[in-house]
Amino acid sequence: MDIIKILVFAIIVSVLALVLKEVKPEYSILCIIIGSIVIIGYIIGYVADILDFFRAVVNKTGISEDLYIGCLKIIGIGYLVEFSASTCRDTGNSSMADKVVLAGKLIIFVVSLPIISNLFNMILDLI
Repeated sequence: MDIIKILVFAIIVSVLALVLKEVKPEYSILCIIIGSIVIIGYIIGYVADILDFFRAVVNKTGISEDLYIGCLKIIGIGYLVEFSASTCRDTGNSSMADKVVLAGKLIIFVVSLPIISNLFNMILDLI
């Protein structure tokens, strides 16, 4: 099971970072960042499966590709913001993490405007 490998790797990286924090604090942060990147690299194959599933749904339902791409952008931004904010918090920069989250929310809102506009047009067409 892949999740077991990821969890064990994450625990090893966390313990290693804790040990390094006592000896060389600057390496502790680097260890966490590299461990996070390795985990993301490991799960990237699952992203392709998710994209294939959504592409099949779009093809079967006839939903506009622009809406599909917008939704994927929103999901991607959400994950990237969470990863970046968590990394900032891990390094002790909670203020920067809050700014990253705020920026992510605003960008998600801007990216969702075409979807909201399309929804309003559909509602107006029904009325």
